[in-house]
Amino acid sequence: MLSVVIPVYCEETLIRESLAAIHDTLQALDISCELIVIDDGSTDNTWEQVIKLQEVIPILRAQRFSRNFGKESAILAGLSLAKGQAVIVMDSDLQHPPVLIPQMVALWQASDADIVETVRMRPAGESVVRKLGARLFYTLMYALTDYDLSRMTDYKLMNRRVVDAWLALGEYNRFYRGLVAWLGFKRVEISFTVPARPDGTTSSWSLRALTKFAMQAIVSFSSRPLQVITFAGIGFFVFAVFMALRVGQQMLSGSAISGFATVILLQLIIGSLMMLGMGIIGVYIATIYNEVKGRPHYIVRDAFDMQDDETSELSTVPTASMSSSEDEAK
Repeated sequence: MLSVVIPVYCEETLIRESLAAIHDTLQALDISCELIVIDDGSTDNTWEQVIKLQEVIPILRAQRFSRNFGKESAILAGLSLAKGQAVIVMDSDLQHPPVLIPQMVALWQASDADIVETVRMRPAGESVVRKLGARLFYTLMYALTDYDLSRMTDYKLMNRRVVDAWLALGEYNRFYRGLVAWLGFKRVEISFTVPARPDGTTSSWSLRALTKFAMQAIVSFSSRPLQVITFAGIGFFVFAVFMALRVGQQMLSGSAISGFATVILLQLIIGSLMMLGMGIIGVYIATIYNEVKGRPHYIVRDAFDMQDDETSELSTVPTASMSSSEDEAK
């Protein structure tokens, strides 16, 4: 079986067209498939549109969160539901072309690769701000983690071994793309050009949301920012020793000690560095705080399976971060 996981958020105008196109592609495959949609607490009529599609897409399974928990939680929910020997994760706005699915499946079947990656070519119409922001983020990620994610996307096929390994990871704050890279395994690549959204709109991700996501991804995936503070402190200590020797030399030679502006500037630099360091430490402490609270990654409000005739009300779903004993207790 092939499982296709699609996280969605406020896509009522596009969800029917998107799922229909993906379903048509899956029907052409010579394997059994399931289509899993995770509604990440949409505030529009996305869920109502998904429910209507039950009648025309018999392989459809879906869950709706009680609120917006974020794309990473939606991907976790979808991977936890997936039953296939291979699982594809893709976006719901058709910027991950469904026509690539047969190629991905064929590559997986014909090779011994565990992961089929899609490598994107950025669209020509992308704004300068987004291009610069993306370049800065991926440059920082490479510098801090040694993983080059600049051309990788969430659109990838993973076999069951990779999915199970990813689900077994215990952290609360997950960066899906980074963790797949961290797992390793053998992979092959398919390149594609990102098409425009069929409705002509741009991504629903705001600059603020992208910045928050980037910070969470870096903090949850690397501890090197803390080391940067340490090295900066060592650098300033060496500079302080040099300045102390210089001042001592001036005092012994009897020359006047000037440089009030320099002293103020050094205080401002050191004070700014300390505040920056405290801020970075604070972000890591907040991440630790979220980890130790042990709250579920998401709460399911509604769900239906392809065998069910009606939606079912659920309270919560055990997450992959729980131990096997806790799963049995649930």
